[in-house]
Amino acid sequence: MKNKGKRYPTTNKFWLYLISFLVPTTLMTMYFISRHMAPFGSSSLLTIDLGQQYIDFFAYFRHAILHDPSSLIYSFSNGLGGEMIGTWAYYLFSPLNWILLFFPGTTLTSGIFLMTVVKYGLAGLSFFWLMQRTVRPRFWLSLTFSTAYAMMGWTVANQLNLMWLDAVILLPIIFYGLTELIDKGKWRLYVAWLTAMLIINYYMAYMICFFLVLSFIWLVADRFTDWKTMKQQLLRFIVRSTISGLLASTILLPTVWSLAQSKAQYTLTSYKWDFEYFPPAMFIKFFMGVFNFNQMFAGYPNLFVGSIVVIGSFLFFFNKNFSVRSRIVAGIITLFYFLSLSFRPLILLWHAGQFPTGYTFRFSFVVCFWLFWLAAQTISEEFKPTKWGIISFSVVTLITCLYIGVNLKEFSALKPLHFIMGMVFVVVLAVLLLLPIRWKSKFVVVCVISTLEIFLNAALSLNEIGYLQVKDYSQYTKELQSLVSRVQRNDSSFYRIGKTFLRDNDDPYQANFNSGAVSSSALTKDTATFMGRLGNPDGSIFVEYSNGTLISDALLDMKYYFQPNQSIGIESYQTKLPVSSNRFDLSEYKEVHRDKQAITYRNDLALPLGYLASPDVISLKAIDSNPAEFQADWLSALTGQASSKTVFTNQKFDHTEFTNIYPVKKLNGSMLKKIDKRKESTGVVTTTFTPKPNSVYYITFGPDTNFKAARFIVNGTEINEKRAYRNPILISASGKDSNETQTLQIQLNRKSMKLQDFKLYRLDLDKYRSTMKELKKHPWNLTKHTSRYLSGTITSPRRGDVLNTSIPYSQGWHVKLNGHSVKTYKTVDMFTAVKLDKGANKVTFSYWPPYLNVGIILSSVTLVGLSIEEYLRKRQD
Repeated sequence: MKNKGKRYPTTNKFWLYLISFLVPTTLMTMYFISRHMAPFGSSSLLTIDLGQQYIDFFAYFRHAILHDPSSLIYSFSNGLGGEMIGTWAYYLFSPLNWILLFFPGTTLTSGIFLMTVVKYGLAGLSFFWLMQRTVRPRFWLSLTFSTAYAMMGWTVANQLNLMWLDAVILLPIIFYGLTELIDKGKWRLYVAWLTAMLIINYYMAYMICFFLVLSFIWLVADRFTDWKTMKQQLLRFIVRSTISGLLASTILLPTVWSLAQSKAQYTLTSYKWDFEYFPPAMFIKFFMGVFNFNQMFAGYPNLFVGSIVVIGSFLFFFNKNFSVRSRIVAGIITLFYFLSLSFRPLILLWHAGQFPTGYTFRFSFVVCFWLFWLAAQTISEEFKPTKWGIISFSVVTLITCLYIGVNLKEFSALKPLHFIMGMVFVVVLAVLLLLPIRWKSKFVVVCVISTLEIFLNAALSLNEIGYLQVKDYSQYTKELQSLVSRVQRNDSSFYRIGKTFLRDNDDPYQANFNSGAVSSSALTKDTATFMGRLGNPDGSIFVEYSNGTLISDALLDMKYYFQPNQSIGIESYQTKLPVSSNRFDLSEYKEVHRDKQAITYRNDLALPLGYLASPDVISLKAIDSNPAEFQADWLSALTGQASSKTVFTNQKFDHTEFTNIYPVKKLNGSMLKKIDKRKESTGVVTTTFTPKPNSVYYITFGPDTNFKAARFIVNGTEINEKRAYRNPILISASGKDSNETQTLQIQLNRKSMKLQDFKLYRLDLDKYRSTMKELKKHPWNLTKHTSRYLSGTITSPRRGDVLNTSIPYSQGWHVKLNGHSVKTYKTVDMFTAVKLDKGANKVTFSYWPPYLNVGIILSSVTLVGLSIEEYLRKRQD
């Protein structure tokens, strides 16, 4: 059913659409200016993942497009190396990202500002366009709905997840395409924009596809004439939706493969059949300002849509302009949506089998759109609510407000003033919309009041969020880029760079260098598992290379290392280069540069990307053991000598003292308990060891070690480990010249703490040096290297020796030995190796994403088929 409002002359439409774009754009720009966001001040829109992850992807985006197209499909900045189509498909395929090409370096924060407000504006424009194409209300009512849609609670709460906002922009267009497909059989708009959504962000597209199925059910029920027509509509829907998937398969197939190596391996197979929370509690989100950091990560679904939408969507079910069948089906679908927002199995279904890590109920934007659509079908200039509709709305609103008011103390995110303001807005708008007020400018007033409400929600919500100062981003990135550029100017070979400071795990993307850290939803499980075995922090979406050892540095080609120069003021260096780890063993490396902020070291024993190794490395089975033991086993397999395992040996502490802690016979595995349990008292364990000559030392800590419960101090220097881990970590405890007694203090500030996997290991420097020199004798001498192509020569004294590389194993790597394709082998469940012929060998590695060719073929054949269909149709016409 369509409401026939005023039709505007074509000459005026442009200005009306422009206004629908400018109103949300201007409102959000005004707010951001008031918060002094760059380029209008010293603050920025960087917060949480936008400041710690996405901005680095945007920097990579610029570099890949402008300087290094080979990194579009593979990058060694992606952890130790990884495919990139999965990353592009989730983070970077939005066409609006091209705005960022005009904002180099530290001006990227201004580019993000522009892109954010443009996305707000486009969301308003697309919903205004939908209104004009369907229900056709008058201008002020269309503007009311479009502005509220653009600035609804979901958009405001997720503006930092910029790649998701494209879904809000495209959903009205796709939905209109669906109505055209059902009503008229026209498919081009639907297919084109659904295909675009599948390419731009497959994750949001998955939710939209689920929504389209439910919307199709309602649209068919609403327009039902006979079963034959319905079957035709169903067939069109299935065929045209499938065609969209086939057209997008160039991107979708490689992305599905990427997901199979990463997040899909964490999909839940069992879950509880219960509710995430008491369902009525979600109604607090219909009030303004119910948003803060806690709500961002573990709150209720973002449902704020404004009072006019709440009123209109409720009264839809009393709207006699729609059939009883249409309203019943809409009611069932609405009930399903609200169950989905609280019932665990449905939450998992909407999130493809995985509970979100933060930003809960990500699909609630489609629920909001559904409410907007129901409201827009109901509220019009001719709208006359039924008596039962008014009574029902009044009763339900009163009960909801009483329930929230009585339990207001339990809803800490909803402030009493905001609760009162929300009730005032709903009452005022209800009076204007439900009572028979005949006032020529009524909907102008409704628009102003509704826009004020939606703007206040945006302002109150965002006021709860802290943002990064531009200087905190720019100073760090400038210094990091300066350090990287200096190294790259002087050394054009392939190598990786480590560092003991960190802004975030995507620093390698930001400054364009090869390393070992990354934070990405496309992180492979193999990479996370390997880094955990190595003794570094790891999770399902991140890995750090903060706790390297001399052995892991060498085996991973960490040729250069950056360390903060702590000889300057402590406050200055911590601000610009926040310390992430302590590497006392860097004293083994050669210092090659020093400035006010950092020291650059060169590791002359770092192995090249590839080198000759024993075939034993292929048969080595990587196990989840102690990190030191894992590294020793790996080194032994590379050399083919059992004696290499003794490069690491377990050592005992010389002496241990307990102050205000109950003594234990053995530190490892013990529960440390304070005697005086008062909060202000501190319990101290002091343990010592005396280093042997030509040695460096490391300490392991188990994954259950709580670094917030105690401070760990080595010779007066606090160990910078503040995160929770899944595996034991390995921490540097002394440098090569540490011949005096070393002291480790554990200062317990809580009542108790378990000390798990607490062991001391000695690394024999003589064995380490001789072993690395032996492995360096037969390097893979690269003559050419790009992000996806490497070529070089290596000499093997014997047939069957192995070219071992630190290139992560992937189905996408294709290797040729002396011009012939050869089999690759996976070593330590992570890297790629090739068996060599005796003598000189030319070895080339080239990367091409798995299933990309299949996807290109499917997309091309589908496109050709559509062209033929169109040609035949025109001939018939």
